[in-house]
Amino acid sequence: MLRSQFALFILVGGTAAAVNFGSRIIFSLWMGYATAIVLAYLLGMTTAFLLNRLFVFRETTTALHHQATWFVIVNLLAVAQTLLISLFLARWAFPAISWTWRPELCAHAVGVAVPVLTSYIGHKHLSFR
Repeated sequence: MLRSQFALFILVGGTAAAVNFGSRIIFSLWMGYATAIVLAYLLGMTTAFLLNRLFVFRETTTALHHQATWFVIVNLLAVAQTLLISLFLARWAFPAISWTWRPELCAHAVGVAVPVLTSYIGHKHLSFR
């Protein structure tokens, strides 16, 4: 199972998500929630690109600059998903159900998880084809 491309993508994505999630917590000490989400996502995206090139999509024939360009495009769509879902949950959905335990932390965790499948499809067929 760990040899399958999707399983490796999940492992790499989990590592990048941990970088993203952890850095958002640290960034939030000095900046607003939305800005911290975007900066953390950029750090996680850089981690994901490097690890995906090294471990997941090693047999790509696409030139590096095309890989990087498509990787950024796919991730811009994913960061929009992450931001919208995180803000929706933290600002509207959780207050509506009286969720008070670390709403921004929980909202961001869900927001980071949602783009996993869409990102895999985009990277497999566009970034690292």
